[in-house]
Amino acid sequence: MKSHLKKRHGGKISESTKPSSTMVTWFETNKSGSGVKPPACAWRDAPEALAGPDALLYKGFHPMAPESRMTPRSPEETELLRTALRRFPGGVIGGYYAPEDLQFVIKEARGAHLYDHSGREYLDYLLGSGPMVLGHAHPAVIKAVEGQLGRGTTYFQLSEPAVALAEEICRAMPCAEQVRYTSTGSEATFFALRVARAFRKRDKILKFEGGFHGTHDYSLMSVGPKAPKAFPAPTPDSAGIPHAVSDEVLIAPFNDLAETEAIIAAHHESLAAVIMEPFQRLIVPDRGFLAGVREITRRYGLPLIFDEIVTGFRFAYGGAQEYYGVVPDLAAVGKIIGGGFPLAAVVGREEIMRHLAPAMEATGEFVQQAGTLNGNPVAAAAGLATLAELRKPGAYERLFATGKPGEDGARRGGETRGFPGAGRRGGTGLRDLLHRPSHHRLPGHAHRRPGPARRLHPRAARARYRQGGSEDLCLPRSH
Repeated sequence: MKSHLKKRHGGKISESTKPSSTMVTWFETNKSGSGVKPPACAWRDAPEALAGPDALLYKGFHPMAPESRMTPRSPEETELLRTALRRFPGGVIGGYYAPEDLQFVIKEARGAHLYDHSGREYLDYLLGSGPMVLGHAHPAVIKAVEGQLGRGTTYFQLSEPAVALAEEICRAMPCAEQVRYTSTGSEATFFALRVARAFRKRDKILKFEGGFHGTHDYSLMSVGPKAPKAFPAPTPDSAGIPHAVSDEVLIAPFNDLAETEAIIAAHHESLAAVIMEPFQRLIVPDRGFLAGVREITRRYGLPLIFDEIVTGFRFAYGGAQEYYGVVPDLAAVGKIIGGGFPLAAVVGREEIMRHLAPAMEATGEFVQQAGTLNGNPVAAAAGLATLAELRKPGAYERLFATGKPGEDGARRGGETRGFPGAGRRGGTGLRDLLHRPSHHRLPGHAHRRPGPARRLHPRAARARYRQGGSEDLCLPRSH
């Protein structure tokens, strides 16, 4: 038993926290680390081990479990999880899920750490899926938010924080001449595609297999296809998407410039835009690939959209377009710009963004876009405070240095087990899934296979979630 657990339980395990006889029998037969797993129904056959104030949540055989065989779950957390199961589909709020024996409820967060309602502490490598680049409850962000709260929380009008943040984004991002706020990254990529269609007066879009641009219908095509079709045919990733949407989406293989060029050449007259993640979740762009796509889209007059929801202000202050030296026509940014509050944006060339201006209504080329919380002043204040910290000398050097030990450890672990390229890093995010540069088409399971987090840090395993199409581990300055 770990020392912090001894302290919280008086230095010994009470009778009430001992496991059920069913689980004791299993553990006596199969010691932790033996590699022998219990039957799939083992925990369901011992409901007393999952219920009540002495519920035993973590199992020694599970790769995400701590070194101790099991850790008690508090009555408060047990009840919260039961309520969540009743009120949320599947007991989750969407975006991540965990096996029932690994679920927990966060009570608070500070710096690089989370704390649940059973008093357990987690080293957080997810950081709210990326926005908390400074760590949780950063003093500068808290101060900015508290200062804004007393002046009102939302206006549905222009505010000084929203104007100031837009100005800063345009100073930072090479492609940004104008900004239109949204509340989520999914909205940002959705409206980036809409404004590109208005500009080009075409309907089809091209995206790359494995690229994740949120959860709208056009995005959820060939993110992680179980049975991929021949390029450029898409495969829907979700139920409920109209079949007609498939007719408007083309799929190309990431890092295969020749195939991408061939698809664009064959379909450019019907294409409205090309959208891509410059660093595509699992795959580092090959040298020259981004520049090649930029040249091809420019040749055919196609707007190029960078989805920088993840990479914006993370790879560099100017995002992946600064980091790689390739400038798109439009970009979707989010996560970091909201400082932990719901905020995202479409940014880009004025020539294209003008379709969002009210003056365009009389032309028939006006793009309708609005949102109750667009440019929310509290979110903008948090974003401004976050960006101010990132502008300080040495901020990005520290972020990269923080990620390097985890990257090196994951790579060594992958090489030892025959997976060269595991733990490839992009910017300050650590991608611990497998990377095979020679394969342009990803195997379907690669998008859903969680990597070996415990090889990165012995406490990181307890803070990993399975999210979207891939694992996204991010490093804050507070680690």
